Amino acid sequence: MNNKRKLAVALGAVVAPVLAISLPASSASAHGYISSPPSRQAQCAAGTVGCGDITYEPQSVEGPKGLTSCSGGNSRFSELDDDSKGWTVTPVNSTTTFQWQLTARHSTSTWEYYAGGQKIAEFDDNGAQPGATVSHDVNFGGLTGQQKVLAFWNIADTSNAFYACIDVNVGG
Repeated sequence: MNNKRKLAVALGAVVAPVLAISLPASSASAHGYISSPPSRQAQCAAGTVGCGDITYEPQSVEGPKGLTSCSGGNSRFSELDDDSKGWTVTPVNSTTTFQWQLTARHSTSTWEYYAGGQKIAEFDDNGAQPGATVSHDVNFGGLTGQQKVLAFWNIADTSNAFYACIDVNVGG
């Protein structure tokens, strides 16, 4: 190996780690939301309801675990918390399949579903990494009529969850 080539290799070995550390880390561009029945953020993305930033980022409703808001506590997406916004209510059966569309597949602890102020379903993934879509068959028990379902995807290796609200009419 000639001296110029040795020098180039040595410089590359020194400069590459410095560049890797000094460049900004790219943020994950996406995560997940419920696409069927259409969640509030899916309705925003489809233009069914006029919304702000969530229109372009339906997968980004992330916040600390344990919240009870459709926006996941994120003020950028506060319109998701507005029950009077004209959300389309989807007729569903007493057992309904909810489908998540995932654009970043995080290790998962649990998926939880709430309606009528109570937990109606929980699915434990024990830290598994899901595929691009995840479906859950959720039984509403004795709940009927119009319900707002709050669903969240609890990430296994962070303190955050992804949130979605779905407006349904059970048995309607």
